[in-house]
Amino acid sequence: MRGHAGHGTGTGEPMGTGAGKGQAGRAGRRLAVNFAACLLLLIQYLLGMAVNVYVVLPARHPGASASDYFTGAAAGLGWVIPHGPAWAAAHAAFGLALVLAAFAGIVLAREQRSRAATLLSVLGALAILGSAFNGVSFLNYGHPFSSMIMASLWALALACYLTGMFLAARPAGRNPM
Repeated sequence: MRGHAGHGTGTGEPMGTGAGKGQAGRAGRRLAVNFAACLLLLIQYLLGMAVNVYVVLPARHPGASASDYFTGAAAGLGWVIPHGPAWAAAHAAFGLALVLAAFAGIVLAREQRSRAATLLSVLGALAILGSAFNGVSFLNYGHPFSSMIMASLWALALACYLTGMFLAARPAGRNPM
């Protein structure tokens, strides 16, 4: 019999997988991913404030004042996470995890075939990546402008993910049924 338990509306779809529910499920996943990104960014902000208040980075460490930025960045990160001050180590390690999470968010956004979600995820991930590069730059060279750029890109990333949350929470059309 068509339309009975597990046979949907006769289209071969199982019950509960109609277009409306599928769109709601995708929107719910986008909302959850963007909310998680915002929480991770807020945790990273708090770790960064702890570093700012409680940590004095040594002038000499692996990667400090490196002539090759990328080699110095790898050396600096390789030093700060296992051997640096605890707050700085936590901030750096969490930053690396945040970069990975941001790129995973791009993959999820692309799977949902939403241009706006993908664009916001890419922009947010690029802001997080840029913030990470400026964090390493601050670690290795100590220039205050690197810290300012890091904070500005953090704010851009947060704005991207907050906007993604609002777009995901918005009804798909006038008649969501």
